[in-house]
Parts: sequence; structure tokens; C-alpha cells
Amino acid sequence: MSEHSVRNFYDELAHDYHLMFRDWDASMAYQAEVLGGLVRKSLGEGPHTVLDCSCGIGTQAIGLALAGHQVVGSDLSPVAAARAAAEAAARGSRVPVAAADMRQLPFRETSFDVVLCADNSLPHLLSGQDLRAALLGMRRVLRDDGLLMITVRAYDETRQTRPTASPPQVSETRDGQVITFQLWHWHEDGERYDLEHFQLIPAENTWHVRVRRSTSWALTSQQLTEFVTEAGFIDITWHSPASSGYYQPVLTARRAPSAQ
Repeated sequence: MSEHSVRNFYDELAHDYHLMFRDWDASMAYQAEVLGGLVRKSLGEGPHTVLDCSCGIGTQAIGLALAGHQVVGSDLSPVAAARAAAEAAARGSRVPVAAADMRQLPFRETSFDVVLCADNSLPHLLSGQDLRAALLGMRRVLRDDGLLMITVRAYDETRQTRPTASPPQVSETRDGQVITFQLWHWHEDGERYDLEHFQLIPAENTWHVRVRRSTSWALTSQQLTEFVTEAGFIDITWHSPASSGYYQPVLTARRAPSAQ
């Protein structure tokens, strides 16, 4: 999938992204509590400097900022990043943002205690070369012994079953229920899939249908662990939804100290 098409996907979705949640603000708080707990367990109470390098409209970044961390957001989509900054300000917080490709992060070396890449963003990178570039960049901007956090779909089972659709999600709005779901079209390699992201928006006695398309790489936990190890991270741990309370598997790892 080209960079431009991924950017288009999220530029177009930015206005409606919150409609995927029953209660977006509640989800912000819940995700910040779980992810913040993993940060505290690894780095202590903080507050900590956090880069959310796939911040989207701010679901994780805003929650962590409201919890007291110093958060910077970046995203391939300038439309989404701008909304993240505006939504943070509307809630009395501040999240500086940049429109940036995670393969070319525009931040100084060792600038952050934590780098977060959430919401299954990393699998939009469809080659080993792109994954390595992104992970090496995340390592570069982390301080020695800093914490990397990545959340992805539970692809180990998915690769076996190859589902053709995701379960529908329903959110309540002033105008009625919004229904969100995806159709998945698997490639011959059995690892990558084209997704069609549908949102059904109520309109009087009918529905407006919005469709966006992108591609993802269904990385298994072993594959991602190998890429993260190769990029120079240690203490790699997988946290299942059952153990962490998060809605996706979470990988945590530490930047190996630089040689003296």
C-alpha cells in the first residue's frame, strides 16, 4: 500500500474516527489507565515524556496527557493530527503535534522516555524494510532504557482463521446509531489483506454509507518480536488482553543502553 493511500485513509476518517467508540472520552480514560499502568510498572511514577507516533485524533495521547504525562503526537495524517491537538485543547490539555511518517520521525535523539505506537498502526507498513526503518527511528528518539509500547490486533489466531469481516461496532449519537465494521480481502501470501472500512451513518429514514480502503500486514507475535529485537530492543514482553485489560495485545520493550 502506498504512503499516499494510507494518508488518504486516515485523512478521510479523521472526522468520523470517534464514531467507532461507544463513548470516546471514556475510552480515552480507560486506555490511559491501562497504558499508563504499564509505563509506571516499567519506568516508575513519572510524569514521563511520551511520543505517540501514530496519534490519530488523540485517543491515547489525550488520555495520557490528561493523566499528567508530557505527550507529543505525530501522525501520517495532518488532518488527524490537527484534530488531536484541537480535541486536547477542548479538554483543557495540550498535545503538540506534527504531521510525520513514523519511518522518518522528526525528533531529536533520546528525546522521550516512552514511544507509543497504538491502534494497529504499525501493520500499515507492508515490508520488512519499512518496519525496520520505523522501529529504528523509534529507538533513536528513545532515551537509553526507554520504553517502547506497540499495540496490534491478535493476529496469531487471525492468520489461521482468515476472517472476512470484523464484528460490527455500534455507537450512539444524537442522530441515532452509527455502525462500523470492516471487510477483509486476504492476499495470496496469507499475511496481508485489503480492508474496506464501512460506516453506516443514520439519515432520516435511510443510511449514508462511508467506505475507506487500506491494506495491513497481519504480523504474528513472533514476527514482530523478531523485528523489535533486530532494531535493538531488549526485555520484550507481550501483554494479552486477559492480563492487561487492554483491548489489543500490547508489546513492551526497552531500548538497549548505548555502548559507552
